Amino acid sequence: MNINRHATPPSSRSLGYRIVTNLTFWVFIAILAGVAVGHFFPATGVKMEIIGKTFIDIIKLFIGPIIFLTIVLGIAGMGDLKKVGRIGIKALVYFEIVTTFALLIGVTIAYLLKPGSIDRSSLTTQDPTKYTNAPAAAFSWWHFFLSNFTLQVLVVAITCGIILNFLTHRQPIIDWLHKASAVVFKGLKYVMYLAPLGAFGGIAYTTGKFGLHTLIPLAKLVGAVYLTMIIFVLCILGLIMRYYKMRILEFLKYIKEELLIVLGTSSSEAALPSIMQKLERMGCSKSVVGLVVPTGYSFNLDGTSIYLSMSVIFLAQLYGVDLSIGEILSIIGILMITSKGAAGVTGSGFIVLASTLTALHKIPVEGLAFLLGVDKFMSEARAITNIIGNGVATIVIAKSENEFIAPELAAPLEQIT
Repeated sequence: MNINRHATPPSSRSLGYRIVTNLTFWVFIAILAGVAVGHFFPATGVKMEIIGKTFIDIIKLFIGPIIFLTIVLGIAGMGDLKKVGRIGIKALVYFEIVTTFALLIGVTIAYLLKPGSIDRSSLTTQDPTKYTNAPAAAFSWWHFFLSNFTLQVLVVAITCGIILNFLTHRQPIIDWLHKASAVVFKGLKYVMYLAPLGAFGGIAYTTGKFGLHTLIPLAKLVGAVYLTMIIFVLCILGLIMRYYKMRILEFLKYIKEELLIVLGTSSSEAALPSIMQKLERMGCSKSVVGLVVPTGYSFNLDGTSIYLSMSVIFLAQLYGVDLSIGEILSIIGILMITSKGAAGVTGSGFIVLASTLTALHKIPVEGLAFLLGVDKFMSEARAITNIIGNGVATIVIAKSENEFIAPELAAPLEQIT
């Protein structure tokens, strides 16, 4: 299926006018400007952090209402509660299978490319004690739930949607929720005009704070992580899309605005509301989008899984630690559980790494000091891969449930939102 074949036809407006009024163009320009400011005026770049954080904070205000309204209206419209449960279980099984593939690919490519085969005496370090000294408590689903706002909203929305299904006079409530949804999405439309500012602030801070020069000593690791993410998206997710008669490159083109926003802000949350809306416009039912996307943000962290697995192997190579097949399988098994705790909490990825290394008793936890300097530059790859993975997951579940009806597709983001 060609996602863009029904795009808005050319109008009498000039090409130049269409370019300068396109959100993608301005987000891209903002990213370039942010890199330039951060590199040449690092002190100024660091001060731009407030702009990026403010944009993300504003977007986060929409996440709760959008997830709640989408799920409640989706379940109320579906009617069949057994189908709701089936979609949820199917999504969780899909997440675990694909995440396991991500972990395996991360380990495999790390062993092939050997990014840790470098002299660690030439590397700069940062203080990792706030992660290494964190309590190494066992993974707790209750703590995971309490620290994950998206998951909390998901549970409340599902509960309300189920209750609404049993009400006899529910139509007035549904009508009110539809009106509320229209207001929320209209507000999101105007907030998205601030996306270039958010991208500028985020990338200017990252470049100014950490500096492009910090990439040089660990360029092999950064390059390996980005290459692995690309291989995972094009090959694994590409094959999955191909099975469902769709093309991954066309999907990436369709969500290019969201990908640029994530690139600039290093946060997949910044694009969560608009990716949900785009998936609905693409043809996925409201109920599937509402159930799969928020759940995926907690359980389907493909990019994070790749990063975590590669980081463990990188540190093993850096310290010359030989891992047996059993130990490698143990790493994958541990990360299959602990990687879920890396969702929604800043810095939790390093805590997960620290707890994984502690459980192995072979790789020095202090090795995290070498990763801190370049982690921010790899967070973009993680976030982008996570959001692509969740988009593909939503399409897969919608297709498998016959909840995908392709409409006239792919208007630009500024027309969709």
